[in-house]
Amino acid sequence: MVKYFTFSLSIAFISWMVGMVINAFLSKTTFYQERLSKLNFIQNEHINRWLGLTPFKWIIMHSFFKFFNPKLSIKKRILAKELNEYRIEMTTAELNHLFAFSFMSVFMFIKIIQGLYLFALIMLLVNVLMNLYPSLLQQQNKRRIDRYLEPLNRRSA
Repeated sequence: MVKYFTFSLSIAFISWMVGMVINAFLSKTTFYQERLSKLNFIQNEHINRWLGLTPFKWIIMHSFFKFFNPKLSIKKRILAKELNEYRIEMTTAELNHLFAFSFMSVFMFIKIIQGLYLFALIMLLVNVLMNLYPSLLQQQNKRRIDRYLEPLNRRSA
């Protein structure tokens, strides 16, 4: 079982790199700009809390994971222009994780086809914690930024 877990962690870290590469290729397309950058799976904050995003956020903010993307650490005071740039970085991180989730899911399905159900289950758990939850957290943060930017954008229009 330890072998399954270490393999799953290895694939998760590799999936991050694959997610970044896929995101880099797609980021210049209109599909990315018009559709992918506006993804929002869970809009209800109660569901986010039920899924455990609040403790997950605390773990990310108080562990070594906070150093993985220094562009996402925010200062106390921030301008609206900086907030837009910050939102773009969040979108990039979110989609990196979504593409990584999809990449790792391929390996998970291969294990299911091979009849290695415990292996697939461990991969699923690692994939959810390492890729899906960070993506959902970025979406939650983007919604918070959008609530702040909406009145500013209406005033400037």
